[in-house]
Amino acid sequence: MLTLEDCLGLCELDENEIMAIAEHEHVPEIVALEMAQYLVHLPEGTVVIKRMILDDIQHARENNNLAHAEALQNALKHFIDTHPESKPLRHD
Repeated sequence: MLTLEDCLGLCELDENEIMAIAEHEHVPEIVALEMAQYLVHLPEGTVVIKRMILDDIQHARENNNLAHAEALQNALKHFIDTHPESKPLRHD
């Protein structure tokens, strides 16, 4: 049986990016991992993932959870650095 850690090793996103997708979609981490791996191979999939992380950052800021917003901002930076095709969408 594969563990979440095994699956993360096979995924093109890191754990923080997967957690952001899980938060955005209100799904378990393993489901978010599967979604992420699917999306990253779609023509506009990285833009969709980036939008999810941006939405999470906005939500954290609106709820005055600045530490979480900063962690998500770091996840976003890593995502953009590793998936430069996501850059067309403006981010703050």
